This record gives sequence, structure tokens and C-alpha cells, in this order.
Amino acid sequence: MNVLPGKTQPHSDSGIRVTLFGIVINVALSLIKLIVGVFAGSVALVADGIHSASDIATDLAVLGGIRLSSKPADPSHPYGHGRYETLAGGLVAGALILVGLYIAWEAGSALYARQEVYPGLVVVLVATVSVLANEWIYRRTICVARRFRSPALHANAWHHRSDALSSVAVLIGGFGGLLGWGHADQVAGIVVGLMVVAAGAKTVRDVLHELVEGSLSRVDLEMIQTAIERVSAVRSWHALRTRSVGREPFVDLHVLVDPTLSLLQGHRISMQVEEAVKSACKRPVNVMVHVEPDTPELSEHNRPGTS
Repeated sequence: MNVLPGKTQPHSDSGIRVTLFGIVINVALSLIKLIVGVFAGSVALVADGIHSASDIATDLAVLGGIRLSSKPADPSHPYGHGRYETLAGGLVAGALILVGLYIAWEAGSALYARQEVYPGLVVVLVATVSVLANEWIYRRTICVARRFRSPALHANAWHHRSDALSSVAVLIGGFGGLLGWGHADQVAGIVVGLMVVAAGAKTVRDVLHELVEGSLSRVDLEMIQTAIERVSAVRSWHALRTRSVGREPFVDLHVLVDPTLSLLQGHRISMQVEEAVKSACKRPVNVMVHVEPDTPELSEHNRPGTS
């Protein structure tokens, strides 16, 4: 039985709300960092302000992806529009990689040129506020992302954390300057930049896995297989295939049942398998169950397993 995507997904309002919070925070932080950085002569804080401004662009990309992915299925998109959200996640991940490389390059260049930075106490205070604000919005966003398995929100959450990490570098540089070490900012910046690149690369890998029709995780597959085998009327199964369209998993499989059963009884078994799979996944899932008679020919030709 196949269940097509329905109306607007329940995560849309939560995702839009938390993303709008992020936009408001990033607008305020970017203005404060740029103004204070210019007047205090802190190149690191100015760069951090540009990073916060880049978050605004990615927030807008995520909003667009959520809006488009929430559209119901139609004749031209029978599996829904979930991949728009996946693409938005890929765009944010690409931005993460570029930002991380930029932070590491700027810090490395300053270190190579032996530039020393001694930002004042005001820079430390602004960096502290930035770390706390971005970590708060990261936790809000990642909570929604995990609840609804949203690739775009997950990537955007890490973009918020990358901003917090870059502010940590500014903070370390500020304390280092107050203690008389002028290279603390550059060393911390290189480490943070590489961490941001790694986070972006992981998200890109996940996005590509979905776009090339990769299956669900091994843990999900094992739960699905166990659920199928718990339906007593199913004698055997095969041709289990899975994939994701945005945050929606799609599952289709063949089950072998008693060949003497009526069509109605076979349909009821397919419904039982569908409900078992949905319960195992513990989230909205689209299931297609093909019922076959358990005859010697089919049993020999179709052995249990996955494809």
C-alpha cells in the first residue's frame, strides 16, 4: 500500500519560527560586531561580523527550502517536494565550507605575517555575547532538526554553531591579547576554521547520499526488517528497498503469504506490515507492500533479503 505525502508538513511552522529567530539574532550580532570591530581595530571581530551576516543569507535559503518542501505532492512531483529542503541543506553546507576556509585562511595569513592582535575588553564582551546567543539558537535549531529529521535545519544549526565557534576564536584572541600573547587569535582561528569545514563536509556527504538514492541507515533497516518478521502472517519477504525524499523515508518490499488466502485477507496483511514498519520508524513514512503467494516457485526464486 502506498501513502503519498499529504498536506503541509507539521515541522514547517517550527522550522520557520526558529529560522526567523536566527535571522533576528544574526542581524543584531552582525551590526554590533562590525561597528565595535571597526572602532576597536579588531580584524578578527570584523571577520566574525561578516560571518554573522553570511548566516542571514543561509537562513533565507533554509526558509525557501522549507516553504517549497512543504508543498503537497502533485502530478509533476508525485513523491512530494522534500528534495528542495535537501538542496537547501546542501547550499548551507557549501557556505559552511567556504566560511571555514575563509576563517582558517585569514588566521593563517595573519599568523604567517606575524601580526599581533591585542583587542580590548569590549571585544571580549561582544564575543562572549555572540557565543552565548549563537549557542542558544544552535540548540533551538538542532532540536527542531532532530525532531523532524530536517537536513536543511540540521545544516543551518551547524552554521549557527560555526558562528559561535568563530566567536570563541575571537574570545580566545581577546583574552590572549589581554595576557600579552598577540597570536592567540590566529591559532584559535585556524582550529575553528577547520572544525567548520569538517562540519560542512559531513553535511555535504549526507546530502549527496540522499540525492544518489542512498538507502536508510543500517539501524533503520534492521528495525524495519525486525518489524516485518514480527507480522505472523508473513511467511517470507524480499526486495526491501528504502530511500529518503527530504525528511520523508520511502519503503517498498514484497511479502510472501499463504496462497489460499483471499484478496481481502492479503490486503489486511499488507496493512499490518505497513503499520509495523511505521511503528518501527517512529516517524512519518511512506510504505509500499506487494503481496505474493508463497508457492514453491516463488519461494525458491525470491529468497529473503534486501536489494
